[in-house]
Amino acid sequence: MAKATTEKPTKMSSLMTFIREAKAELKKVTWPTRRQIWYWTLIVIVFTLCVSLYLGLIDFLLAWLFRVLLG
Repeated sequence: MAKATTEKPTKMSSLMTFIREAKAELKKVTWPTRRQIWYWTLIVIVFTLCVSLYLGLIDFLLAWLFRVLLG
C-alpha cells in the first residue's frame, strides 16, 4: 500500500498563490474612466459642502436659540 502524502503548502507558496489569484481578479475589474472619476469627485465635494452648510446653519440656529433662552 502506498502512503498518501498530504503536504501542507508553505507560507511562501500560499502567498504566491494569493498574489496570482488577486492579479487575475483585478484583470476582470471594469475600471472607471478619468471623466467618471472627475464627475463623481465633484458630486462628493458638492454633497459635502451642502451637508456642512446644513449642519453649520443648524449649529448657528441652536446656539442663537440657547443664547436667547438662557442669556
